[in-house]
Amino acid sequence: MLFTEGNERLNMTTPVSVLRLPKGPDPNSRGFDPKSPRFIALCRTSIATSPASEADAEQLPREQHARSVLRESFLRCLLSMANKKIQFHMYERVTVEATFRASDIDVLNFQVSDLHTPIGVQKEALIRCQDVILFTFDA
Repeated sequence: MLFTEGNERLNMTTPVSVLRLPKGPDPNSRGFDPKSPRFIALCRTSIATSPASEADAEQLPREQHARSVLRESFLRCLLSMANKKIQFHMYERVTVEATFRASDIDVLNFQVSDLHTPIGVQKEALIRCQDVILFTFDA
């Protein structure tokens, strides 16, 4: 029930959420063009893209190895989360709980089910990764 400025009651029907995700550039929608402004903004790298100097030549293999170790560790974590209850700690001191189902290829969204929020339960939902500070689960 909503009220207007004059304290009049407004009856509203049950809202239906609509989710539209952007399509990727390839036929299978498996990602985004690495030269697109969106990709550049979201996936910055600390590795210089200019012609390699001597310092870059030494740093590049170390940074690539560190990134590969971190990526593998994160992907293993995502695999172990499948179909488990996860607690997501978000901004504004909000904690929600849901069953983890999947992540998109860019790890920008988590697909969850039975999302328990302070205002109710949502059967299916997407959680934007940028809104999550940390998540916990029992292994």
